[in-house]
Amino acid sequence: MLNLATLLEDTAREVPGRVAVIFGDTRLTYAQVNGAANQVANGLAKAGVRPGDKVALSCPNLPYFPIVYYGILKAGATVVPLNVLLKPREIAYHLADSDAKAYFCFEGTDQLPMGQMGYAGFQEAASCDHFFMITANPAGPSPIEGTKTLGMLMYNQPPTFPTVQTSSEDTAVILYTSGTTGQPKGAELSHINMAMNARLADNMYQRGEHDIHLVTLPLFHSFGQSVQMNAGFYTRATISLLARFDPGAALAAMERDNVTIFAGVPTMYWALLNYPEAGNYDLKKIADNLRLSVSGGSAMPVEVMKAFEERFSVKILEGYGLSETSPVATFNRVDKVSKPGSVGLPVWGVDVRVVDEDGNDVPQGDLGEIVIRGHNVMKGYYQKPEATAEAFRYGWFHSGDIGRFDEEGYLYIVDRVKDMIIRGGLNVYPREVEEVLMTHPAVSLAAVVGVPHERHGEEVKAFVVLKEGAELTEEALMAWSKSMMADYKYPRQIVFRDTLPMNATGKILKRELRID
Repeated sequence: MLNLATLLEDTAREVPGRVAVIFGDTRLTYAQVNGAANQVANGLAKAGVRPGDKVALSCPNLPYFPIVYYGILKAGATVVPLNVLLKPREIAYHLADSDAKAYFCFEGTDQLPMGQMGYAGFQEAASCDHFFMITANPAGPSPIEGTKTLGMLMYNQPPTFPTVQTSSEDTAVILYTSGTTGQPKGAELSHINMAMNARLADNMYQRGEHDIHLVTLPLFHSFGQSVQMNAGFYTRATISLLARFDPGAALAAMERDNVTIFAGVPTMYWALLNYPEAGNYDLKKIADNLRLSVSGGSAMPVEVMKAFEERFSVKILEGYGLSETSPVATFNRVDKVSKPGSVGLPVWGVDVRVVDEDGNDVPQGDLGEIVIRGHNVMKGYYQKPEATAEAFRYGWFHSGDIGRFDEEGYLYIVDRVKDMIIRGGLNVYPREVEEVLMTHPAVSLAAVVGVPHERHGEEVKAFVVLKEGAELTEEALMAWSKSMMADYKYPRQIVFRDTLPMNATGKILKRELRID
């Protein structure tokens, strides 16, 4: 028997007075977070939520997130974290698709009225019975008259609760994929999937006596949720929360809270490196405290990695995974050689292969689709047997990513299968072109996509952000690219941009660039 909430409960027993969560001036100990989560569990049980029920949660990186998250788990229910940027129609879809019985939603701000949009979506989902507004002031009223607040749910509830002993194979969390093709699908992750992924922290890097994680990755996403919140609570760490990523706020929190571990997607590292006011912060103090940086979510440009490691005197360990793999599948470990550009070796208990279309291993060094099996792989897509069967061809989970192994078994991600460009019958991998473009002294960031072309089928198009003060023409960059790459690879179309579109997790939205 296993319940993921054990991660919080065990640490609350061991170090009850240690600070678990920092948010601005707020400090909550493990005992306080555990007690509040127990109040949520009691409130849910009183409201009629039963073990196995689904409970959705829309909340940015605030102390309420872990409190409600673990409270749902303690009640034996399944957490369905939702992207905080969803609109009412999308929220209604997720609530209906997951069969959510209850829904917690943060009230939001004037700029992002999450509460209003959440309630509108809730009203469209006939199967969802309960709506709980999370107010910024826990004792404050709901901005929507007649709706119950989290404070009201917790009021007068005892801070103790007999956690429901779920089976290790019961579903703990349903994480929805980004939905780049078709409707989003809910990946069912079991208690053992999620607990094992949190415990991988001890295999991937040695825990510190008291680590402080800066959590600016959204907790509704698998990266921040598993690698920082769950792993952080398992290792008795403190998590310092930022409601959203901002390079200035991130540097300020690193300096103020003596952050030892930073995790982010590559665009966050790029933003920290290119933040014009970075000199206003004590970068030496930040570098002295940082002992580990982790990157994931998308491939880290080697030039960005080298520049960050040099400025902050810290090693970046790059890993790889997906929502469907809880998420970590491979990682560059501190006890082994770390190779820039590689996402490392398979983690403990996980097998990874690179295969052709028939499921056969490709020769070492050749490209193929990455397939995965192990304790981290999801049960399947919730109520989507056909999509599940398609993902689990030949008994392995098919990632949709193209990669290769080197002679020492290190994995390299080349691109998404769907992102590959076929120009005149030849395969072009956008990441390879992006890596070359970013070695140009004037280029700060690049994204490459394929666009329709009458003669070649697809043409290579690059969107480029220049370094501050740099000057470069499209013709000059194209000519330089031609000298650096094979003729079929270099971009024939180049567009300069001040910024590139990104989603809430910091990934570049190539689908928006394709329709530019």
